[in-house]
Amino acid sequence: MKRFWKYVFPGLFGLVIYTTVRVINDTVSHFRFWERAWEFTAIEVVFVIGTGYITMYAFDRLFRHFDKKLQHQINFKTVLQELIWVVIITEVINNAIVTPMAALTDDGLSWGDFATINIIPLLYCLVYYAVARSHKLLQAYINNKLLLEKITNDHLQTELKFLKAQYHPHFLFNALNTVYFQMDDNVAEAKKSIEKFSELLRYQLYDQQQTVPISSELHYLQNFIDLQQIRSSDKLQLKVYFDSSFNGEQVYPLLFLPLVENAFKYVGGDYQINIEARKEKDNICFTVENATPAVTEWIKETGSVPRNGIGLENLKRRLELLYPAKHTFTVIKKEKSFFAEIQLQLP
Repeated sequence: MKRFWKYVFPGLFGLVIYTTVRVINDTVSHFRFWERAWEFTAIEVVFVIGTGYITMYAFDRLFRHFDKKLQHQINFKTVLQELIWVVIITEVINNAIVTPMAALTDDGLSWGDFATINIIPLLYCLVYYAVARSHKLLQAYINNKLLLEKITNDHLQTELKFLKAQYHPHFLFNALNTVYFQMDDNVAEAKKSIEKFSELLRYQLYDQQQTVPISSELHYLQNFIDLQQIRSSDKLQLKVYFDSSFNGEQVYPLLFLPLVENAFKYVGGDYQINIEARKEKDNICFTVENATPAVTEWIKETGSVPRNGIGLENLKRRLELLYPAKHTFTVIKKEKSFFAEIQLQLP
C-alpha cells in the first residue's frame, strides 16, 4: 500500500486534476481535444503527471517539517501556517509548470484558462490536505492534551504532597511534647501514648493519591483525639460520635485531621468540643464545633484578632484538588464557638 501512495497515487492525482480542467474548459468552449493532434494531449498528460509527483514530493517534505512542531504543540496558528504553505506550494508549482505549458499549446493561454489552472488544482490539493492530515493532526492534538494532563497531574501531585507534608511538623511537635510531659508523671501512660503515636505515624505513610476506608480514617482520628485529650485541660468537655453505618466507603487520608487539630488548638470559653462523622444518603458529613473565648477576651489574651490558620487554608486547597465539584466546606465563626463542616459526595 505504501508503494501505491508513493509511486502510483501522485500520477493519478495529476490525471484527475487534468481531466477535471479539460471537462470544465471543453464544456464551456465546445472544444473536442481528441480531434487535435495527439502530440499536444501527450505533452499535457506528461506535464500534469510530472506536476503531480512534484507536488506530492513537496507536500511530503512540508508535512515532515510540521510533524516536528506537532510533537511539541498544536494550535490554530500551526495549522494555519501549514495550510498557507500548501496554498503557496500549489500555486508556485502550477504557475511554474502548467501555466507555461497551457500558453504553448492550442490557442494559447486565456484568462479563463489561467483562473481554472489556479483554482481547480488548489481545490484538489486542499481536499488532499484535509484527508491526509486530519488523522495526524487529531493524533497530535490528543497527544498534546494527554501530555498537558500529565504535566498538570504531576504538578497537582507535587502540590498535594507539599500540603500534606505541612501537617507533619505540627503533629510531631504536639505528640512528642505530650509524651515528654507524661514521662515524669506516668511511664505506663507514656508507653501507651508512644504506641498510639506509632500508629499515627504508620497511617501517615499512606500514599497521597491512595484512598482508604473511612473506618481507618476515623480510627486514626480517634487515636489523635486520645493523644490530644492527654495534654488538654481537665475541664474539657469532649463529645465524639462516629456513625456505625459506614461500610467500606473510601476517602482520601488526613482530610479531617486539620479540623480536629484546629478545635483542640483554639478551644476556650466553655471548653467544649463536638466531633461528629455521619453518613447522609450518598454523602459523608464530618463536623467539628469547638467553644472559643469571646472575641474581646481573645484579643485581650493574645493581642491579635482570631483568624483561620494555614491548616484550614491547606485543607480547602486539598479538597479542591481531590474532590472537585464533589464537596462542600463550611466554616462559621460565632461569638463563642467555631463550626466547620466537610461534606463529601460518595462515588
